[in-house]
Amino acid sequence: MSKTERANFGSKLGIILATAGSAVGLGNVWRFPYMTGQNGGAVFIVIYVICVLVLGIPCMISEFIVGRHGQANTARAFRKLADGTPWTVIGYMGVLTGFLITGYYAVVSGWCLQYIWASLVGHLQGDPEYFKAYFADLSSDPVKPVLWTFVMLGITYLVVEHGIRDGIEKVSKMLMPTLFVLLLIIVIASCLLPDAGKGIEFLFKPDFTKINGDVFLGALGQSFYSLSIAMGCLCTYASYFSKQTDLRKSAIQIGVIDSVVAVLAGLMIFPAAFSVGVNPDSGPSLIFITLPNVFAQAFASMPLVGYVISLMFFLLLTLAALTSLISLHEVSTAFFHEELVITRKKAALLVTISTSIIGAFCSLSLGAVDGLVIFGKSLFDWFDFITGQIFLPTVGFLTCMFIGWYVPHKVVRDEFTNWGTLSGRFFHLFIFLVKYVCPLAILIIFLHQLGLLG
Repeated sequence: MSKTERANFGSKLGIILATAGSAVGLGNVWRFPYMTGQNGGAVFIVIYVICVLVLGIPCMISEFIVGRHGQANTARAFRKLADGTPWTVIGYMGVLTGFLITGYYAVVSGWCLQYIWASLVGHLQGDPEYFKAYFADLSSDPVKPVLWTFVMLGITYLVVEHGIRDGIEKVSKMLMPTLFVLLLIIVIASCLLPDAGKGIEFLFKPDFTKINGDVFLGALGQSFYSLSIAMGCLCTYASYFSKQTDLRKSAIQIGVIDSVVAVLAGLMIFPAAFSVGVNPDSGPSLIFITLPNVFAQAFASMPLVGYVISLMFFLLLTLAALTSLISLHEVSTAFFHEELVITRKKAALLVTISTSIIGAFCSLSLGAVDGLVIFGKSLFDWFDFITGQIFLPTVGFLTCMFIGWYVPHKVVRDEFTNWGTLSGRFFHLFIFLVKYVCPLAILIIFLHQLGLLG
């Protein structure tokens, strides 16, 4: 490859698996199940799927258009289309969002590694209070979670520094099938438990009387975050797409994979939870506190099976976290590589070191160092709040406005139809959704999260 030729994904499968890996993360395996549990089960899933189709896929295509057209990191791609106007700021905000999320997301990813170790050595046994105390001790420990954060970012570095085809694409082709196999095995084991049918019914028998504003807004928000929209990931990966890549088909395939994984995650968790009588609306503590207890109880008569299932579950969780962490890391790596004109290896190392520092401070703020609590909120929680509730909806809203109202429709149509080689039948629907429906939906999410609506 010449120095001037930009790296591309080597195959259609590589594109789908890498980009789906970006979307499939803790949002699917952790957040989706507890959101489903809190919002009525099957009816939440129905609304969620509709939101993915109406909101998620058009937003994804919008980011694909910017990324492939720009053939550059997210900031430069927006800068090329913005042509010196203030719209340029969207790309920089996207890179900053991805960079900040990388730091604190690595902390949660590190917890997953600790739980793999705990499963291996047989520490995940006890009553509900034991699991609660175990997680509290881990999250507030000044050393262990920081070390696991560094390990997770180190693994990510080793993937990203090898580039697109030899690093991200090759690893995605291994991780994503492995993730699916683990998921299916645990789903089968969970569904074979006594009284598992109640959990399956909870997931697939909608009770439309449970629909209210909170359920709708929860599904709307989950569809937005689950697909990695507005983090710079989709735009950055699209910059490695070839001119022949069908952006619409790719977005739909990724949306389907993402939704299937989310539903399977629910199918993995709720039959087991109902089997032992655990409330399905356990909230954010579901993964690290409630589920170890569920697995311990559900397979009490088969301790070896319980041991293996618990280990497989946290391995699955770690793989899901890693695929997303790789894409988040690549956003900043591509930016520094191209904007500072340094080698990919140096750019990846710069990102790894700086996000490790952010991750360490975020981890220490959860109990080990009192000075890292600001206005009653830990640094970890501040990063989560600023990126999740301020930056993500802002970047998503501005991206839709940018594509719908500023970028010439001819440019958008050319990318949408691969320069006339694909049908433009749905182009006007896409433009309508991006101009009106998506910005309005994102604005509603934004106001709801800030407590100003609903």
